[in-house]
Amino acid sequence: MSAVTFVDSNILIYAHDRDAGVKRERAMAKLRELWDCGTGRLSVQVLQEFYVNATHKLATPLARSTARELIQTYGVWVRHATTVETVTRATEIADLARLSFRDALIVASAEQSAAEELLSEDFNDGQAIAGIRVVNPLQPGHWVNERNDGR
Repeated sequence: MSAVTFVDSNILIYAHDRDAGVKRERAMAKLRELWDCGTGRLSVQVLQEFYVNATHKLATPLARSTARELIQTYGVWVRHATTVETVTRATEIADLARLSFRDALIVASAEQSAAEELLSEDFNDGQAIAGIRVVNPLQPGHWVNERNDGR
């Protein structure tokens, strides 16, 4: 894999959710792949959403200190600041693609990062938005090590 890939907060959350089962395994495997290739990207918005959800909304929340360490670790994937231009572009994407502003800001940040793929469970798998292909790595068809029976 050499394509720049933007990661939505839900993938980070699943990777660190001890109760997420196979979704955790799939998310962790995908993140490891991005680490190995050096092609993972995300935004401060993603890190904020990760922190809030991982420390407050999981059945077994992460300790705040652990979440802080993960933010520092994943922080190297933030290559661009969210600017007025990013926000303006998000408003355009929201109108064009009929997305919520939050989702459009994810897409605008991915676009700003020159991402070819956006890993997310929140968008339609295979959909293209602003020239970026959405991939849901949690779906069975994207899991390369699966057995034929889907497990």
